[in-house]
Amino acid sequence: MAFRKAVKGTALIGGGAIATVFGLSQFSQYRNKHGALVQVQAEEGAPVRKGHLPTREEQLLALQSGEEFDVLVIGGGATGCGCALDAATRGLKTALLERDDFSSGTSSRSTKLIHGGVRYLQKAIMNLDFEQYRMVKEALEERAHLLHSAPHLSAPLPIMLPIYKWWQLPYYWVGIKLYDLVAGSQCLKSSYVLTKARALELFPMLRKDKLVGAIVYYDGAWPLCPALLRGVDFGAETQAGAWRSCAGPLQLEGFRMCSQVSGVCGVPCRDVLAGKEFDVRAKCVINATGPFTDSVRKMDDQEVPNICQPSAGVHIVMPGYYSPDNMGLLDPATSDGRVIFFLPWEKMTIAGTTDSPTDVTSHPIPTEEDINFILSEVRNYLGADVEVRRGDVLAAWSGIRPLVTNPDSKDTQSLSRNHVVTISDSGLITIAGGKWTTYRAMARDTIDAAVREHGLRAGSCKTMGLQLEGAQDWSPTLYIRLVQDYGLESEVAQHLASTYGGKAFEVAKIAQVTGKRWPIVGKRLVSEFPYIEAEVVYGVKEYARTAVDIISRRTRLAFLNVQAAHEALPRIVDIMGRELNWCEQKKKEQLETAKTFLYYEMGYKVKTDQLTDSSEICLVPADIERYKKRFHMFDKDKKGFITILDVQRVLQSISVQIDENTLHEILNEVDLNKNGQVELNEFLQLMSAIQKGRVSGSRLAVLMKSAEEKLRRRQPIPVDRSGGGL
Repeated sequence: MAFRKAVKGTALIGGGAIATVFGLSQFSQYRNKHGALVQVQAEEGAPVRKGHLPTREEQLLALQSGEEFDVLVIGGGATGCGCALDAATRGLKTALLERDDFSSGTSSRSTKLIHGGVRYLQKAIMNLDFEQYRMVKEALEERAHLLHSAPHLSAPLPIMLPIYKWWQLPYYWVGIKLYDLVAGSQCLKSSYVLTKARALELFPMLRKDKLVGAIVYYDGAWPLCPALLRGVDFGAETQAGAWRSCAGPLQLEGFRMCSQVSGVCGVPCRDVLAGKEFDVRAKCVINATGPFTDSVRKMDDQEVPNICQPSAGVHIVMPGYYSPDNMGLLDPATSDGRVIFFLPWEKMTIAGTTDSPTDVTSHPIPTEEDINFILSEVRNYLGADVEVRRGDVLAAWSGIRPLVTNPDSKDTQSLSRNHVVTISDSGLITIAGGKWTTYRAMARDTIDAAVREHGLRAGSCKTMGLQLEGAQDWSPTLYIRLVQDYGLESEVAQHLASTYGGKAFEVAKIAQVTGKRWPIVGKRLVSEFPYIEAEVVYGVKEYARTAVDIISRRTRLAFLNVQAAHEALPRIVDIMGRELNWCEQKKKEQLETAKTFLYYEMGYKVKTDQLTDSSEICLVPADIERYKKRFHMFDKDKKGFITILDVQRVLQSISVQIDENTLHEILNEVDLNKNGQVELNEFLQLMSAIQKGRVSGSRLAVLMKSAEEKLRRRQPIPVDRSGGGL
């Protein structure tokens, strides 16, 4: 045993020394090249954004005008918006098409993390893979740019790596220190080692037994894509001759080959909302469609080989008490060799991700298998006193990573997180692969290729250091002005400031008066989240045309709590209907579409499947008797079921008032056969599921237990128990 430890120690020290020398040499090279950099600086001539946001109708008119664009970008996710922003800031006439809501695909379904990739650096060193190393280095540089370009949206996040074996401490310490070194002057904060006691102090939910200590390093937290789109719309205002148009949902119908004389392509598309078809003319077309890369390439050339290998990644959201407010956790080696992040996000906890082959679809669905895998891995790192319950999964979603093989590479089987830019015989530029963190570098390489291939008149990339809309007027104390000037709740003001930056005042100005002493303005969509009705109006102004867009991207309700999103939907649809002049039929369609989205794509189905009419009742006889008595306190007539009238009668007897609509929602959560009543068997299935941890937060269960306790306290004391009396 001692010999094995000695061999392991020698190998560890030798490997660590080699890795350190490798890292130091690259760091030295980096410092020589960038030593003068203290922070990311804006490129000379980067435009200052001015002007108003064009309406969607104005954008469509520009697309239909027959004007010739320099660049037409297909795909309104992170990469597509990045390409449009890069092109517009170079002075190119730019158009952007998206067939759904902007960032509705992979871009909105990420881990909300901007990072270089600790595991990729490990692979680079272990396999002496310089390409992997270059990818990490580039990603770390881009991480610094993102933190600078949108300080209101992003922030450094400490991530803890728990250590449960002594030999892992120097091994992971060397790796994390190399991560710092590769970042060079762009290192957010230096990593450090924690003792067991200090690790538990900072992350009290952590499993204590066999814990040796922990290492903490820093990456960045990042939200969603609409802020990047705002940059597209304002990014080219001061560039001579540059203008842009972006619109969605617009369905791409195909390509018309470029004219040999003019070099202009005709791209037929259809306005999904109005059904109108028209052509958009452009000198250069860029395919930035993520998982749909190959389907667009085949519109251009049916014989082209596939380069995209889709991979599904599932995330779940759990209550905030599962993690500290400002400390993430990394599981570097799951039971099947994957990596799991466990991060605080929007006062909740996000856990993920999985990695499995999948078919390309516009509507990926999280599976129960993947959700349980993540929960199982989370249980391995949390203490025994923290019960990880399936019922605590508030939302779940699946996103499709567009991993690529380089068609120009000899090894066509290798999958990579690197990005690939290809040019077809007809001149179609395709950007594929990569990740959120490197969207700007991907866009730069893509527009560079477009300029070279199509002879476009444009300068060099100007997006390094370019701040996104809202960043210029933001400060960490901006929310205080929102509270003082408008009478917003502090939590709501902080949310607006961190989401819209300096543009938060535009949202506050249209916030409705509450009629209360405090807050003065800002009606919440749901009580437990800081999203207000004014954000729906503002979202419509920023091209939101579907209720799904509002609940999932303009606010994050669907990603944080599907039930809360479901409750907010009717009010959201009413506001959108008023702003967009929807008829009753249109409002009904939007409501049903959004409910379907929540049910299948955001985990509502797999959540409700935990309680079905075929759910097994696993209760001991004593518990069954106890729950029957509780049920019969509401079912006085021994009907075998309870209705809203039964619940109202009991609540009235204990002086509790709940409006009828809310009671309908509460009973509907448990009414498995949807007949407007809750049978005894359904109630017992609910209580069994709660005991097993498969359901949590049931309002009916809490309400009935609370009512039972109050009724018992109010029951008269029997004469024999009082000693007979007089």
